[in-house]
Amino acid sequence: MTTVTAPAPPRRAAGPPGGPGATTPRARARRRRRIIAVAFVLPALLLLGALVVYPVLFSVGRSFFDASGTRFVGGGNYAEMFRDPATLKAIRNSAIWVVVAPTLLTGLGLILAVLVEKIRWATAFKLLLFMPMAVSFLAAGIIFRLAYEEDPDKGVLNAAVVGVHDTFSESSSYPAARAREGHGLARAADGSYATAGTAAPGSSVSLAFVGVPPKEIPAEAKPAAEAAAAGAATREIRGVVYLDFTPGGGGKPGVVDKAERGLPGMTVEAVRDGKAVAKATTAADGSFRFGDLADGTYTVRLPAANFSPPYEGVSWLGPALVTPAIIGAYLWIWTGFAMVLIGAGLSALPRDTLEAARMDGANEWQVFRRITVPLLAPVLTVVFVTLVINVMKVFDLIYIIAPGPVQEDATVLATQMWLVSFGGGNNQGLGSALGVLLLLLVIPAMVFNVRRFRRSQS
Repeated sequence: MTTVTAPAPPRRAAGPPGGPGATTPRARARRRRRIIAVAFVLPALLLLGALVVYPVLFSVGRSFFDASGTRFVGGGNYAEMFRDPATLKAIRNSAIWVVVAPTLLTGLGLILAVLVEKIRWATAFKLLLFMPMAVSFLAAGIIFRLAYEEDPDKGVLNAAVVGVHDTFSESSSYPAARAREGHGLARAADGSYATAGTAAPGSSVSLAFVGVPPKEIPAEAKPAAEAAAAGAATREIRGVVYLDFTPGGGGKPGVVDKAERGLPGMTVEAVRDGKAVAKATTAADGSFRFGDLADGTYTVRLPAANFSPPYEGVSWLGPALVTPAIIGAYLWIWTGFAMVLIGAGLSALPRDTLEAARMDGANEWQVFRRITVPLLAPVLTVVFVTLVINVMKVFDLIYIIAPGPVQEDATVLATQMWLVSFGGGNNQGLGSALGVLLLLLVIPAMVFNVRRFRRSQS
């Protein structure tokens, strides 16, 4: 007997349990993770929007309005920005910062990172160099403002400069001295003093000065004595240079009194026909003499070097040096940062490559130039670009270190933006345009750094 089997009904495609709208546990877990991620990221996104995105958009919009913010001026602020001499100077100074500071910092960081590897106590050395990073820009600005003081009694740099200068070059003995008026001395245009009359061999002269503070009189100064004529046969001119002042009062002007002291160490010249034919230096009692003079008459002169003001050092915060001086302060703060980053890259270099080069006969300079630097090129680029971004925004040091009269000579885009907007200009339209310009200059460096970082992670 034959058995007939009915055909099986067609099978339905398998679908998610619970009907067409149901989801799998994996999909539900994925959705849950996304919700959690959004919940965690949302506060950061809100802060980013409130603190970054909104200010940027507001600044861009505000840059198209006038100072009051009520009248639309289009690109007028951007045109004014490039017509303003102060803004052009700020752009020039910013360019100097971008070229000089990152280059010097990267170079210094590289050299120090290489040298630190070869010394003992490397960790302590790195700590000392990195320590300025812990100091705020405000505190660092105050420190260097004091260090750059022009008065050697306050500024440590000028104290050192003046000390070195005075070691190799004699300073004037009596910068405040002046001749007693009406007693035979006349001042020349170059600051020197000369006798109004002439003297012949065998005669004597007394040169009276006033205005010398007691603290400027050398300790070895002795009481002055009236110079006696030597006689024509000796062919000498004698004299005395003294302080025509009697402590406690009294005394006669133009006459050497017993209580008056000589002025030692002064240079005195005998001049004839406009030329100095003899020179002498005053003794402790202020006396001097010119010997073996030819017949004739002479003028006695005290050169201007005796009265020139003392060397006061370098005007670090003057118009010419204020930008390099502030860059020096910036280097002090950021050198440790560059050294540590480059040192981290240096520690990751393959040591076998360096040793192989040394075994092949390369000296240390060749190893550094041909192997170390090329292998560190990615790290050096990241450090350089990071510093470029940082110097584009520098504000604190310039605002604090540069004195008011030279603030415009040291200004960069960030300080100019503040000065135009809030520092007296009260033109937020032009200030916003400067902020947009600064943003446009920083964005390429930021994009370059982000792309390079992503490539290094892949």
